[in-house]
Amino acid sequence: MTDETRRHDRIAHHATPGPYNSLQSWLDAKHPLRVALNYVVIVLARVSPSLRLKNYLLRSIGVTVGEGVSWGLESTPDVFWPELVTVEDHAIVGYDATLLCHEFLQDEYRTGEVVVGERAMIGAGAVVLPGVEIGAGASVAANSLVTEDVPAGATVAGIPARPMNSDELSD
Repeated sequence: MTDETRRHDRIAHHATPGPYNSLQSWLDAKHPLRVALNYVVIVLARVSPSLRLKNYLLRSIGVTVGEGVSWGLESTPDVFWPELVTVEDHAIVGYDATLLCHEFLQDEYRTGEVVVGERAMIGAGAVVLPGVEIGAGASVAANSLVTEDVPAGATVAGIPARPMNSDELSD
């Protein structure tokens, strides 16, 4: 079984009601006031220079934030389902990185937890898709698209993110 299969096994599938794409009926997926509140709190957290305030704000909307977590400016946990995001102790989520726990598609929307392991690092501008687990001490390079689990201690890069070999790491 591949990492991609495991990620998809952890994703919940929700059928789209009616004839339109799933984003047209997002109001049935999540209460609009909850999404609006999440959005306001996330915007405040994105621009706050204080790591303590960021962690407090994100915990207040359901993000599980470990001790000593560092969020770069403009980093964004999922606005619809922040309660599905877990960032473990001393992890770093880089500048403008995005942790997505949902995908709105034509015939369905999907939700899945995102877990960032202890002391893992996510580079600037990286996007992590629903259902992905990033292992302890793993590194995700800047501007990568993480579509599969990242094993503990591994370094991945690219679109989609793939493991880096030792030659690439020394360049």
